[in-house]
Amino acid sequence: MARVVAVANQKGGVAKTTTVHSLGAALVERGARVLVVDLDPQACLTYSVGLDPEAIPLSLHDVLIGRNKAADVLARARGGLDVLPSTIDLAGSEVHLLARTGREYALRRALEPVEGDYDIVLIDCPPSLGVLTINGLTAANEVLIPLQCETLSHRGVGQLLETVEDVRTFTRPDLQVRGIVATMFDGRTRHGREVLADVTQRYGLPVLEPPVPKSIRFAEAPGRGASILEHAPSSPGAAAYRAIAGQLSEDGR
Repeated sequence: MARVVAVANQKGGVAKTTTVHSLGAALVERGARVLVVDLDPQACLTYSVGLDPEAIPLSLHDVLIGRNKAADVLARARGGLDVLPSTIDLAGSEVHLLARTGREYALRRALEPVEGDYDIVLIDCPPSLGVLTINGLTAANEVLIPLQCETLSHRGVGQLLETVEDVRTFTRPDLQVRGIVATMFDGRTRHGREVLADVTQRYGLPVLEPPVPKSIRFAEAPGRGASILEHAPSSPGAAAYRAIAGQLSEDGR
């Protein structure tokens, strides 16, 4: 079965979607079969890979409410990525799931029939610790935590780790935290370096190297339906995600 990695942080704006898209593209470059899952009703990942959330006929919402199978909803994006797309309807899935027995396992059950077609599945979790994020963590073997090296972003890591412990207790005992991806990093500032060092010391989490530098290229790429690796292949940001993808690939050997 595929390795399933949830990319999670309940704080918004820390580059979860960018991390999923960029790592997915980098892993495809390395020859992996990759599925990315847009678990966020804002559908930013769906848009970023070049799909129109307002035009797609089926989405992950249809899967989670039991109307369709994951295989019915899969779409091929540019760069060789497969995607389970999202729409704003996914917000209604949360209400639907709350009334269901075993609601935490809905995504895990949905992915099982297609996991064998992939080497790795990357789940873009929403910026909350609600039932959708719990589904993402329950479906995963591992968690990656994108962290913007600022104080407010840092404060949320402890809450996420508490949620991970709850998931281990109740739904996924083997869930592991793979580590932190430092995003939008400005190595010229002492504050950024201090926040990163403090998180590493306080929580004992590894940081996947190198930190991903802040760049306008990341903001430009989604409008072109491309990852940073396609939009600015020689940029430091693309190089950073390629290096991190290399570390993830080594883990799987």
